[in-house]
Amino acid sequence: MTRKIILPILSAVLITVGVGCGGRKDASGLGTQLSYEEIQKRAEEFVPSIGKPGGEIVLSTISDPKSFNPITSTETSTSFFTGLMYEGLLTRNGVTLEMEPNIAERWESSEDGLTWIFFMRPGVEWSDGVPLSAYDVEFTFNDLIYNRDVVPNSSRDIFTLAGKQINVKALDSARVQFILPIPFAPFLNSLSQEILPKHKHAAAVAAKTFPTSLSIRTPPADMVVNGPFLLDNYVSSQRVIFRKNPRYWKKDSEGNALPYLDRLVYTIVQDQNAEMLRFLQGEVDYFAAKGEDFPELKRAESGSNFTVYRLGPMTGSSFMVFNQNLKVNPQTGRTFVSPTKLEWFRNDNFRKAIAHVIDKENMVRIAMNGLGYPQWSAKTPAEGYFYNPDVVKYHYDPQKAREILASEGFKVPTQGSGEFLTDKNGSVVEFSLVTNSGNNVRIKIAEIIRKDLQDLGIRVHFQVLEFNSIIQKLDNPPFDWDAILLGLTGGPEPHFGRNVWHSSGGLHMWYPRQASPSTPWEARIDTIFDLGVKEMDRAKRKELYDEWQVIASEKQPFIYTVLAERIECIWDKFGNVNPNMNSGLLHNLEYWYVK
Repeated sequence: MTRKIILPILSAVLITVGVGCGGRKDASGLGTQLSYEEIQKRAEEFVPSIGKPGGEIVLSTISDPKSFNPITSTETSTSFFTGLMYEGLLTRNGVTLEMEPNIAERWESSEDGLTWIFFMRPGVEWSDGVPLSAYDVEFTFNDLIYNRDVVPNSSRDIFTLAGKQINVKALDSARVQFILPIPFAPFLNSLSQEILPKHKHAAAVAAKTFPTSLSIRTPPADMVVNGPFLLDNYVSSQRVIFRKNPRYWKKDSEGNALPYLDRLVYTIVQDQNAEMLRFLQGEVDYFAAKGEDFPELKRAESGSNFTVYRLGPMTGSSFMVFNQNLKVNPQTGRTFVSPTKLEWFRNDNFRKAIAHVIDKENMVRIAMNGLGYPQWSAKTPAEGYFYNPDVVKYHYDPQKAREILASEGFKVPTQGSGEFLTDKNGSVVEFSLVTNSGNNVRIKIAEIIRKDLQDLGIRVHFQVLEFNSIIQKLDNPPFDWDAILLGLTGGPEPHFGRNVWHSSGGLHMWYPRQASPSTPWEARIDTIFDLGVKEMDRAKRKELYDEWQVIASEKQPFIYTVLAERIECIWDKFGNVNPNMNSGLLHNLEYWYVK
């Protein structure tokens, strides 16, 4: 999963977007159409005002957290919350995407770029009052990230360079040294990695219980953090409540403690429709909207005290993926996935044919109310410099799909005959398609895919499951799934998708944790990511990652669907809201206050 935003966007995304909508906002200029450069210029020039402490913000989510463990988290339903609780040596500026000092106040490096020393910010404490030191950094890397007993562990993929670990050593309480085995181009960009307290978790590591020590059943009082907020209360399927961390180190320009807000309340709702209803009723303060919501929100905005922001294409991705897992069930001696389905799913041309019946324009029109963008590449236009627009594009063409399938020996039924597609052995082509509950747009997209595949003669069994149940299927034997419609978060730095794209990665969804690449094209992508991470010439890095995106588009392990437009809404009672295209609205919550 590409989970962290890594590099600043250096090339402009040439689109026009509305910063705000509604007649009332037009008078202040917020309803005018602005270019990307103008939006970013406004955001970069923004200076937060001095706020007043107190109050709360009510947000919503459609998924319960799977845990509160930032090391073992592989899904946004967990990292969404742990990002409020834990911080790293450096942090990402939400507007510029530049790395900035955080719990490390400065750093030095050797000329060859292999040795780095970080100087800890004086006076930073854990939430229990224990000083945060370089020994906590050493512990996080050596005892957690590089600990083979701590699984799953996406960070280990990122910090394993050419098969080797980084040597991490605390020189004293104020200095920590990193010695890299090879040049690592995105090293600074990786150091938003959350740091955990040694004094709290060393015993659990020794007992080999750390992976379950920050579960949803762990009492909040037992969670020692360094971020702006503390977990206060969690009630399954109802709410997650955070309170401000009184020992958080950050101050405003006048020396006042941050965050200003006393509480963050996340209410857990059934789906996005429920989120919107609660927002319009004033029960929830913030809402990330869908394209289909926009007309109603725009109408309601002019007579209400909230603002709707349109901020261009989202980062991340949305895709359908087939299960190509060749692993053998030790109990049966056979592959977890049936040989018949493996023959279909691992056939490059079968996947290309499926890609030709993905009607992206229809998805944008029906599921997104026209406010969306077809996705063709593994990166998106909003992710900047490393995005490659020159990839293979499989446009909607059912006839082309039929021709491809026929050339592979499939018996293709006449359109409208009601007959089913069969393979060369006479087996009917049928499989399950699963997506997560609560995401209404994704469910609509899945229905469009199901219908289009049905028109091709494929029998699709569509299911909607709870998000964490899908993650369980992806991560664990018996890998009981055929096709999944899902999404990944994104960011400008390609390397932080290594755990998705490298064949050994835990989120290489179609066939995870391969001992060696199962196809030549996967081997080449492995090589690209192994070379790209140590290539210090930025232009040469782009050449490598451009090639990766072309291979991904040719082979279609992920059959991409559409990108949503970023539409975010907030009630106007909060100060220091700073909308921008890179991070939307919530990137600077520690500065928000109730007016």
